[in-house]
Amino acid sequence: MTKSIDQLRRDAKALGKALTGGDKGALLRIHGIIPMPKNGVYKHADCLHVIARETGYASWPALKLAVETQGMDRAQKQGRLRWALYNGSPETVAHLLADEPDLAAGQVPLLVAMYEIDAMRKILTEDPGAATRNYPPRRPMCHLAFSRYIKSAPEKESDMLAMAELLLANGADVNDSFAFDPLEEHRLSALYGAIGHADNMSLAKWLLSKGADPNDNESLYHSTELGHTVGLRLLLEHGADPQGTNALPRAIDFNSTEAVRLLLEHGADPNEGIAPHPSGEPSLVIPALHQAARRLASGEIAQLLLDHGADPNAVSRGHTPYAFARIFGNRDVVEVLEHAGAMTQLSQTEEQLARAADGRPEPGDMIDMNALSDEMKCLLCRLVWREGTLPHMQRLVEMGFDPNHPDEMGMPPLHLAGWEGMVEVMSYFLGQHPDLEHTNAYGGTLLSTIIHGSENCPQRAHRDHIECARMALAKGVALPRKAARFATVPEMSAFLADWAESHPEQVVEHGVV
Repeated sequence: MTKSIDQLRRDAKALGKALTGGDKGALLRIHGIIPMPKNGVYKHADCLHVIARETGYASWPALKLAVETQGMDRAQKQGRLRWALYNGSPETVAHLLADEPDLAAGQVPLLVAMYEIDAMRKILTEDPGAATRNYPPRRPMCHLAFSRYIKSAPEKESDMLAMAELLLANGADVNDSFAFDPLEEHRLSALYGAIGHADNMSLAKWLLSKGADPNDNESLYHSTELGHTVGLRLLLEHGADPQGTNALPRAIDFNSTEAVRLLLEHGADPNEGIAPHPSGEPSLVIPALHQAARRLASGEIAQLLLDHGADPNAVSRGHTPYAFARIFGNRDVVEVLEHAGAMTQLSQTEEQLARAADGRPEPGDMIDMNALSDEMKCLLCRLVWREGTLPHMQRLVEMGFDPNHPDEMGMPPLHLAGWEGMVEVMSYFLGQHPDLEHTNAYGGTLLSTIIHGSENCPQRAHRDHIECARMALAKGVALPRKAARFATVPEMSAFLADWAESHPEQVVEHGVV
């Protein structure tokens, strides 16, 4: 292979231009690999795929990986393998090992993360201290727990559990943890790694059976995010205490009736304010019924909360649950609260906000942002993530809402829409004179926030983060040179590299990615 990634991208771009021009040769090339789309328009990703197939690779990510690793020395490849095991990139793992099957030899973090039990037995026979030594940034038990290798090699489950037993027998701690940020005291436990990071339920069950503490300030909260309740049930069965964990409001975020029921049955207090998060992020301090109202949860969840003692008239951040439900347009929760006999009186401002939610604003409904509660000042930010709320948000802006007012973490609606990959919503807020150089409290710019969302947003599979990035770049935001290299989604990486090549004047040497 002699062509560079940039050359291969240029080949794909040339193919795309030829297709746009109706070139018969180009059409023949692509028709032999990719069927004609329903709209008749091939995307740049299709052209990249064709170049990969013509070069002898199954996909563009496979071709890109082969080119990138071609010039790496052994140490660099080992570092890349560690990254791939932690982040769950089976294609990278397979490619690196196909090139050098013994790449993990002698490397404790790799051997542990790949469940190479025989090799680790030999190492520990000669050096028992290897089981507890720090291989930055983690010790072996955490290298095991944070490995996502089990997802691509489920047949190695018995070896994985044998590795856990081997480490334990040589002094490793099932309650081991590491600092994700070396400058912070907050630590992530091995149990969190198995449950919240790797979704590795068999290892989580083993850790709990050996005495791992289920109350580690992370695992219960993140167990509600997995799309199943296996981890949540495991933790509760082993004595996890929901109080002070934020797990109940997080389960409400995902509208999971089953998770909410489990937590309530195991002692979660629906009247508890959301506790300060151990990472230092600000507390929202809102009882569960308010959370259900503003997160547009189902009426069934609201009824569950009431059945377990939620106060239908509690005032939090200046509003009752009923006011929240009306203001956020949650009709299901409104009906449940009305049936339960909750107070339904609204202030004049609440009435105005409720009319906006109902789509029936009156001519005199003008909002003074300074007169709003802190929670209501963030109303646009609270609505952004939910599909179908754009007309509601537009009405609020017409009534006087500041379209660029950020939430507690300095995330304005524009950044939130970009993280969510919501093209229409982002397009609207781009038209509201935002500060395109704004940096949020996470340290993210608009572009870096979009890239992060493309990798982490739970709804990313049916959102369009690449189009959001294109819109941001079209408005002139800076493109850090390293952005394409650091973006872990191959399509996003390819898009950013193409933009950098086409718009070199926009590329900056430094910047947040």
